[in-house]
Amino acid sequence: MTHLLFGFGFTFITALVVIVGDTALKYAADGDQPMWSGFVALGCILYAVSALFWFFAMQHMTLVQAGVAYSMITLLALALIGAVWFGGALHAREYAGLACALTAMVLLSRVA
Repeated sequence: MTHLLFGFGFTFITALVVIVGDTALKYAADGDQPMWSGFVALGCILYAVSALFWFFAMQHMTLVQAGVAYSMITLLALALIGAVWFGGALHAREYAGLACALTAMVLLSRVA
């Protein structure tokens, strides 16, 4: 059980690092930043760091378990960040899509 908890911990850290990287890239894209801007560099560096945490996560759990946990965390966090920080509107279609995705992930996690 401790092994699995370490896996979920590394998966959570991976998702957080990617979320920050995605946010940096979104700032760069919205601000018409060049590809060599600090936000783009930060996003790329964070993606590289996340790969290391992902490696550690997969040492402690199956790929399905890690993938489901990572997907749930990033899906919800990026939808929230997009709506709150970047002013992206969430309409009924987006809510339905989030509900379907979460349902699919719950079903997958039971198989894992």
